[in-house]
Amino acid sequence: MKRYDINEFNQVMRARTRNFAIKVFKISGMIKLNELSRIPVKQLIRSASSVAANYYSATRGRSEAEYYSKICIVVEENDEVMFWLDFLMEVGVLNTTQANDLLAEADELMRIFSSIKKKLKLKRASSN
Repeated sequence: MKRYDINEFNQVMRARTRNFAIKVFKISGMIKLNELSRIPVKQLIRSASSVAANYYSATRGRSEAEYYSKICIVVEENDEVMFWLDFLMEVGVLNTTQANDLLAEADELMRIFSSIKKKLKLKRASSN
């Protein structure tokens, strides 16, 4: 795996989370919505775009505590993305191909952000 400096890593992850939100948005636009499916699809879009927006915000944080707080939100929102993807696939709104592609990226993002969160938590605990 390629090693990045922090600024390069932040740029890569900003682009990756933004592209993920765009992909969710575009796939959601291809879904034939009805009154029942409209709400969970909107929730999926909101949570996916929140992952990107909060990661952007985290990288512009004023302190390590603020960065940690935003990363916690990113993890929480990404977990919500995974829930809505599973839910929409289970109820037949998203087909397996669409959902599995998005779930794979959401899972990778979760692994990355959970690792960052864990390392920050350990760092914070050792400095107290």
